[in-house]
Amino acid sequence: MKVAIVHEWFVDYSGSEKVIEQLLMVFPEANLFAVIDFMPDHLKQHIFHKQVTTTFIQKLPFARKHYRNYLCLMPLAIEQLDVSGYDVVISSSHAVAKGVLTHANQLHICYCHSPARYAWDLYHQYLQESGLQSGLKGLLAKLILHRFRAWDVATVNRVDYFIANSRYIARRIKKNYGRESTVIHPPVDVENFTLAPAKEEFYFTASRLVPYKRIDLIVEAFNEMPEKRLIVIGEGPDFNKVKATAGPNVSLLGYQPFNVLKDHLQRAKAFIFAAEEDFGITPVEAQACGTPVIAFGKGGVLETVTSQTGIFFPSQDKENLKQAVKLFEEKQDLFDQNEIRSSVLRFNQKRFREQVRQFVFEKFDELKQNF
Repeated sequence: MKVAIVHEWFVDYSGSEKVIEQLLMVFPEANLFAVIDFMPDHLKQHIFHKQVTTTFIQKLPFARKHYRNYLCLMPLAIEQLDVSGYDVVISSSHAVAKGVLTHANQLHICYCHSPARYAWDLYHQYLQESGLQSGLKGLLAKLILHRFRAWDVATVNRVDYFIANSRYIARRIKKNYGRESTVIHPPVDVENFTLAPAKEEFYFTASRLVPYKRIDLIVEAFNEMPEKRLIVIGEGPDFNKVKATAGPNVSLLGYQPFNVLKDHLQRAKAFIFAAEEDFGITPVEAQACGTPVIAFGKGGVLETVTSQTGIFFPSQDKENLKQAVKLFEEKQDLFDQNEIRSSVLRFNQKRFREQVRQFVFEKFDELKQNF
C-alpha cells in the first residue's frame, strides 16, 4: 500500500506537525507533500528527515516569512501536487491540503484539524483584527476569502472520508461541508509529563500570541488581580502589544524550550486557557502534569476538561475570567493531581496510532472489494 501524506506547510513543530509525526510512525514508507517546506533543520527529526515535495510557492519572493500572503494561490498550488501514483492519500488539513487531486481508484482520507477559521467561523473577527473591514485592501481580502470559500466547498467531494480531531470540529465539518466525520482525537505525549512534588503560587499560560488565542484577555484580567502572579510562555505577532500592557505581576518569557514549558506546566497552580480552540493540546499536557485548567467553556476543551479537573468561564471577558479564578481558589483543595492526570491518559500517542491504522486499513479493504 503506497501512502502519500499531504500537509499544508512545514514551518515549525506544533499540533498539526505532531499529527504528521505519528502518521509517519504508522506509515513509515509514506512520502510527504506540502505547499511549502521551511521547517528548520533542528526540527526535521520530527518528520524523520524525509524530503518534502513542495509547490511553486516555495520559490516565490518572501515565501519563507510571508507564505500566508499567498493564500489566493494555494488552491492552484495544492492541485499541482501529483499524488496519482499512490493507493492512499492522507491529507492533514486546516486550509487547502484536502484539495489535492485524486482519482477514483485512490482512497483519500482527510484528517481535518479545522475548516479554515479565517474563511468561516472567524471571518468577521479576522477582517476586524487585520484592519480589513473597509477600503481597497479590505475589498480585495473579502473577494479572496469569498472565492476561497467557494473552492473550499467545491473540493469536499475529493475526500472519501473525513476524520475530525474533536466532536467540536465534527460539527463544523457538518455545518460547512455537509459531511459526516469520524472523531479521532490528536496524539498527546502524555507519558512525557509527570507530577511535580508541589504546586507553586503562580498561574500559567502558554500559546502562540495571535489574536484568537486571547492572551491579551488573560493579561488584562491579571492586571486587575495584582496580588496574583501570571507567567506567559510563547511568541507571535501580538507579543510586543501584549507585553506593553502587562502589569508587574505578569511575566512574558517569549519562546522557551520544551523543558522550560514542561517545568512551568508542572509547578503552576492552574493553567489558564481563554481560546475557543479546535482541540487544545496544551490543556491536556497541563492535566497530564496534574495541573487544573481554568478555561473558556467552548470548543474542544469541553472534551478534555471536566468539573473534576478544572473550571470553565462562560464568555471571553476579563470579569468572567476573574470570577473563575476566584472560584478556583475556593475549590483548589478539592482537585487531586493523580485524578487530573489519569483523566487525560486516554489521549496518548499509541491510542492515536492504533485508531488511525485501523480506520485506514478498514477503508482501504472496502475500496479494494469494490474494484
